[in-house]
Amino acid sequence: MSIDITGLPSERVVFETSPLAELGMALHALSEPGHHPGLHGWATAAAASLKPDLADRMSEAEFLWRSTFSDVFMPFAGVRGGDGRTGATLAEDLDALDRLDDERFVSAALEFTCSSTYGSVSPSPLVDAAMRDRALDLAAARGPKQTDFARRLLADPGSVRAWLRRLFEDCDQAFFADTWRRARVQLASAARHHGEVLRRKGLAEALHAVSPALTLETSGGPGGARTRIHADKLADGRTSAVEPDVGAGLTFVPSSFGWPHLSILHAPGWRPVIHYPVGAPELPGPASVELLKLRMEALAHPMRMRLCRNLARSPYTTGELAESHGITAPEVSRHLTVLRKAGLLTTQRRGRYVLHGLDLQVVSRLGSDFLEGVLR
Repeated sequence: MSIDITGLPSERVVFETSPLAELGMALHALSEPGHHPGLHGWATAAAASLKPDLADRMSEAEFLWRSTFSDVFMPFAGVRGGDGRTGATLAEDLDALDRLDDERFVSAALEFTCSSTYGSVSPSPLVDAAMRDRALDLAAARGPKQTDFARRLLADPGSVRAWLRRLFEDCDQAFFADTWRRARVQLASAARHHGEVLRRKGLAEALHAVSPALTLETSGGPGGARTRIHADKLADGRTSAVEPDVGAGLTFVPSSFGWPHLSILHAPGWRPVIHYPVGAPELPGPASVELLKLRMEALAHPMRMRLCRNLARSPYTTGELAESHGITAPEVSRHLTVLRKAGLLTTQRRGRYVLHGLDLQVVSRLGSDFLEGVLR
């Protein structure tokens, strides 16, 4: 996932808080508590406080925040002629949702139908019959709730927009207003701190402070050097912060509900947004997607799994492992090399012997690394 920022002035990179974006993450945490083990207490209390009517209405639209992170929660990034700034209150963010033109609102609300076309420019289903039929077919494949929502959306975008606004306002009254009052102090502090890092130390340091999964890359080419922000995610996509319809710029939005998700808004023509978690569990830095793949491939081999059984219990020499498993020392060395390249071994010298052991801390992190990698 990459964002082209070639030639973008630093003052066009801003850190902002967004009540509506945080409401979207809170709704996601209610729908997918397994993604957010640290929020079980909050999710249980919030769910118990919902009145049946509100719970039913949330269920009608939960695919907007459960299976995808719909851009309807970041309308400030898509208002044509806007400056990409978030609202100070939920009402102001919802006013930006009202200002989105129908084509952009519909495309954002239909993201759940097919994420593979998210980054491509295509005709609006509001004016193109083929795209309309395709959107309805894709919605039908996901279920009756999605089908009904898509039909209502395409028939009368204004009424669905108003329905969503009332839903979000009722969520605010039911549980989110108190949640936001507690979270906004932490989020405002994070936004100020990261903005100060950007001003004093530059974008590369600010990216590292935001997330180890973000890096700054510069590459040459026929058109000259290009500068991009790279996000280490399993998802693919690219966008530009230099030429969106809403004006050049990039917005960072912190989230207290976000971990382990690092979301990148990269819809064509919209201002790019990096929605990043703060207050994550105190764990070592996340492994890169490539390193996670390397480690899982290393452990998938039957012989290396058997070797790990020994190495997890006590350090062994190559000769001891060869004798224990009935294979040659060079074969053991080859397997140990694979485990070492994956960062799974510890090595210590005792006299003329080299002892190998399994790095239990790294291995114990594999489950959470995998979960964070696929959800990031």
